[in-house]
Amino acid sequence: MKTMTELVRAHPFLAGLDAAFISTVAGCARNRVFADGAYLMREGQPADEFHLIRHGTVSVEVYAPRGGPHVLQTLGPGEFVGVSWIVPPYIASSDARATGQVRSFGFDAVCLRRKCEAEPGLGYAMMKLFVPALVQRMSAARMQALDLFGERM
Repeated sequence: MKTMTELVRAHPFLAGLDAAFISTVAGCARNRVFADGAYLMREGQPADEFHLIRHGTVSVEVYAPRGGPHVLQTLGPGEFVGVSWIVPPYIASSDARATGQVRSFGFDAVCLRRKCEAEPGLGYAMMKLFVPALVQRMSAARMQALDLFGERM
């Protein structure tokens, strides 16, 4: 049976993380399972956990009062959901809902923030993982907006 450190080390999102930090990060992780339709996080709630998806897909959504939930993107194995854990005031900016069964590593955000503050090298390494992914997601969102609104933007 593999340890949590070994399992976390194998996740593609953490491939760029220095091996010296893996066990530290894994100390904040636990295996999570979500049934179809279950929420991993809710918009406006404390961002006390983020997830590295191992199996299944997660729909990132925002709720519009007149139109209900709108899917912003769908994430799958190898990706993360829940970046608000690292950005004050640590409040989720969207809903994340399982579409089918989802297995993930859930990371205790308070635990990981404390470790990042105690070891600035770890904090910097985590930022180096999350920021490029955020830039890519922002670029994708911009392209979606252009597709939706075209020249009206």
